[in-house]
Amino acid sequence: MPLNSASTYGPISAAKPPLVSRARSLYAARRPWRVFLDISAISIPFSYADAMSRIRLNANHFRVNYALIILIVLFFSLVYHPISMIVYSVSFIAWLSLYFCREDPLLIFGRVVDDRVVLVALGLVTVVALVFTHVGINVLVALIVGVFLVGVHAAFRGTEDLFLDESDAAQGGLLSVVR
Repeated sequence: MPLNSASTYGPISAAKPPLVSRARSLYAARRPWRVFLDISAISIPFSYADAMSRIRLNANHFRVNYALIILIVLFFSLVYHPISMIVYSVSFIAWLSLYFCREDPLLIFGRVVDDRVVLVALGLVTVVALVFTHVGINVLVALIVGVFLVGVHAAFRGTEDLFLDESDAAQGGLLSVVR
């Protein structure tokens, strides 16, 4: 019996996808920009507690989008500093490989590392590396501007239309177990 591609079924390859297809997971991991920038979802919070609740929920839901915004603001603050741009480029490659384009959970010494821990660790490494290139004030101003933009969006973006799956809800503290 001749073998052809239509009648032959082989094992599914477990090899890692190439970098181009892994970069597409960045696109899939973040929330769509049309949802992120939906004008109809903008409203004034009723109270300070409502604003803080919105910030917490939006920060969890849009964390990849917010990280990208802060990294873009940081990039623009370093345009006139070539050495810092090189350091930033190296740290951005680390961001791509360890946070944005990673499909499997990160394992260190056999333990799974949470995405939020990776986010904070990469942020600290990036800031410290850039401060060592003597652009500390630029980094500080860029982080203040980025966090301000993220905070304003998170506080004024309504959370009524956000869809959280079970793992997002559990991480955000939305589920409780009553005994």
